[in-house]
Amino acid sequence: MHILVVEDEKKVASFIKRGLEAANYTVDVEYDGETGLQRLLDADYDLVILDVMLPKLDGLSVMKQIRQRQVKVPVLLLTARVSTADKVLGLDLGADDYLTKPFAFEELLARVRALLRRGATALPAVLAVADLRLDPVTREVSRGAKRIDLTPKEYALLEYFLRRRDQVLSRAMIAQHVWGVNYDTFTNVIDVYVNYLRKKIDGEFDLKLIHTIRGVGYVLREEPGSA
Repeated sequence: MHILVVEDEKKVASFIKRGLEAANYTVDVEYDGETGLQRLLDADYDLVILDVMLPKLDGLSVMKQIRQRQVKVPVLLLTARVSTADKVLGLDLGADDYLTKPFAFEELLARVRALLRRGATALPAVLAVADLRLDPVTREVSRGAKRIDLTPKEYALLEYFLRRRDQVLSRAMIAQHVWGVNYDTFTNVIDVYVNYLRKKIDGEFDLKLIHTIRGVGYVLREEPGSA
């Protein structure tokens, strides 16, 4: 899952980023509202953690603009403000939850998990294609009767493929969503990890699910495709 943190206090932003990455989330960080807004409009995120007091454009203004533009991403607001009126304003503008600073990281993580579950209500509880299954709650992966053990990055890559099944994904899209980096600076790491995943997911099975679209990227689908 890909999370954007917009927080101008760099120590706080670093603390959140390290904690979320330790929980196997992919995290991008921006330090002002204008850049954060542009990032939200340009990229595909599963959740945004948004500070209210930001330079250039405050968090409530960012919140208002993304909702006006029909960006549906769940938003967790962070603020040092404690008044009920401030919280009501943020929620009325379209925020999904509110957390007051200072906070315990365990509470932040619990709220992140809850918002991601809520944001995924339209998706099946278990992600599947053919006989491949991934359970986002238990993080178990299996194909047929065989359980498959994945590294955290392999798991994140497979989850992204499953949530975008039948969609051709460019290397740039994969780099941005799974690693949070620009592909131009990422050499052949994506191809290496796709090959790792292929060996575990497709290696001993007749029906191959991960296909290469030459010159474009990769797609996960049940029907035979380019190899």
